[in-house]
Amino acid sequence: MLLLSGCGTNGTITADTPGFFNHYVIYPLSWLIQHIADLFGGSYGIAIIAMTLLIRLALLPLMMRQYRSQQTMKQKMNAMKPELDKLNDKYKGKNDRESLAQKQQEMMQLYGRHQFNPFAIGCLPMLIQIPILSGLYYAIKLTPELAEHSFLWFRLGSPDMVLPFLAAAVYYVQFRVSQIGMDPAQQKQMALMGLLSPVMMLVFSFTAPAAVPLYWVTGGLFVIGQTWLAKKIYKEKDSAIGLPTV
Repeated sequence: MLLLSGCGTNGTITADTPGFFNHYVIYPLSWLIQHIADLFGGSYGIAIIAMTLLIRLALLPLMMRQYRSQQTMKQKMNAMKPELDKLNDKYKGKNDRESLAQKQQEMMQLYGRHQFNPFAIGCLPMLIQIPILSGLYYAIKLTPELAEHSFLWFRLGSPDMVLPFLAAAVYYVQFRVSQIGMDPAQQKQMALMGLLSPVMMLVFSFTAPAAVPLYWVTGGLFVIGQTWLAKKIYKEKDSAIGLPTV
């Protein structure tokens, strides 16, 4: 509901714009963008880049923690896969209620021995970052002063013909970096997403004000570095303790 209240905002954002999400998330971010622009001689392009990086840096510890949690879960799953395969083979073709209940009980015991919690998927960082990044997106899109300024070769309030291709390229590279260390089967499963995300960025950026793809490009470049750093750190740690590497 909070996100929908932000999505329903049209035109510009001010201190008087109604809505909880508008008043407590979008407007404060818009206010910060304007004040950062003042620090850089009125450059709203630099303000967008600075705000995007500041928020991404603030969220970085949460995202690194989420990645570490995901890797721990992956290692535990790999460790118990042989036992899980045996369990599935044991009950293959047995669909009666008693067999299914027994299989579920043995599976829970297996999870307990390996201290594996299938529900501990680390969603909290994602839930925290969604309203913040959504608020920043709408703050950039709805800040009235921003639309009248130019940055580099483009006008922030008008669509640009170059930035969409940059945004698509950045999102494709981001996807490729996320695949480092995956086995071929996983890479094949994710192949469609690797094409869909850049194409969506390309299409949306052609109709959006240039300030929006500038935000996407900046955030995407940061995520590339963040993903590479997480994979490097946890690969080295896993190698040091003899666990499967990512």
